[in-house]
Amino acid sequence: MSLLRDHDFRGLFLADTASQVGSQLLMLALPLVAVTALDVSAFELGVLTACETLAFVVIGLPAGAIVDRRRKRVVMVVSDWARALALASVPLAWWLDVLTIYQLYAVALVLGVFTVFFDAAYQSYLPHLVGRERLVEGNSTLEVVRTVAQLGGPSVGGYLIQFLTAPFALIITVAGFAWSALCLGTIRKREERQERPRAHLGKEIAEGVRFVLGHPLLRRIAGCTGTANLFSAIIHPMTLLLLARELDVSAGTIGLLMSAAGLGGFAGALFNARLARWLGQGPTMWLAIVVPAPLTFLLPWVQADWRLGLVVLYEFCMGAGVVVYNVTQLSFRQAATPEALLGRMNATMRFLVWGTMPLGALIGGVLGEAIGVRNTLMVAAVGACLAFLWIFTSPLRTMRELPVPSELQ
Repeated sequence: MSLLRDHDFRGLFLADTASQVGSQLLMLALPLVAVTALDVSAFELGVLTACETLAFVVIGLPAGAIVDRRRKRVVMVVSDWARALALASVPLAWWLDVLTIYQLYAVALVLGVFTVFFDAAYQSYLPHLVGRERLVEGNSTLEVVRTVAQLGGPSVGGYLIQFLTAPFALIITVAGFAWSALCLGTIRKREERQERPRAHLGKEIAEGVRFVLGHPLLRRIAGCTGTANLFSAIIHPMTLLLLARELDVSAGTIGLLMSAAGLGGFAGALFNARLARWLGQGPTMWLAIVVPAPLTFLLPWVQADWRLGLVVLYEFCMGAGVVVYNVTQLSFRQAATPEALLGRMNATMRFLVWGTMPLGALIGGVLGEAIGVRNTLMVAAVGACLAFLWIFTSPLRTMRELPVPSELQ
């Protein structure tokens, strides 16, 4: 946490805090607006979830090339304001009694577009602020923010939704995006413009794709993360649908159950560095995926009694695994990539690993209608247990230290 003494990193830290708290509420509130306020079907919920991540498939690659041509802090500020304005239309439409599922689709698409730009800029901006030698420290500090937000965000958000209704609870997320933009504006360190000659946009995109797909370790990490995200996109909305509709669990209780992921993530952030030293970076990465995955089989057996604790167990262990995995693989990606390619590398990775999520959401919606929510969760559990094979069958399986090119050290 010593990085917090640095003024500019503190600005990024405060911006990330506001954005993460708002995003945690958004993950719960937007589906619940559809389920409770508009009474949508499982398929319509799947389409809404797909809309949230469709932008990673459609514009993910060009976004990285565009970000590499722009000052990344400016991209993040514009993205924050755009997301705040789009999301503010939901409570306004609800108040005017004109809210429809099609507006939610449109808002989800807009949020996805500017999240693509924000994420590509954000992950490429950190090396500029802290230097490559402090990337693990910087990522770990920001990961603590995400996990603390995950710990308190869903539980507080659930009760806000319960007492304010889901549409009006989204105002908190709007405020979070606005506060994030204001904090980013306080950063004093400015980026230098890239002086290299500009190639055709398509050539720059292809350069980023070639770098990721041509790197044997990045390629495996992309496959593992993309597979895990595919089945996660089925599990999350179907779990919400199971709790909110079939079991009639209140929004406050749902938020409390989901906050267990934050508690697990906090534990993962505390022990991540020790695990990497003890097991090695490569083994830490695949074990963080394989250990919690079988707990997904518990979700189809959840009932509105003591078995709600199965959701807590799953969320806690999955939250811990996700944090350990993300810190390890993200720090390696940033350290292994030349600065001029950071935006395109991150955008290509996002395209590959988030691009599976719209497909997963649609598969979940179709299966939910065809075979029921519980059977759909069972199918997703089988798939989630296979994601680790991408890393386990690669040299990463036994690598204690992930290699970084000597010219970038």
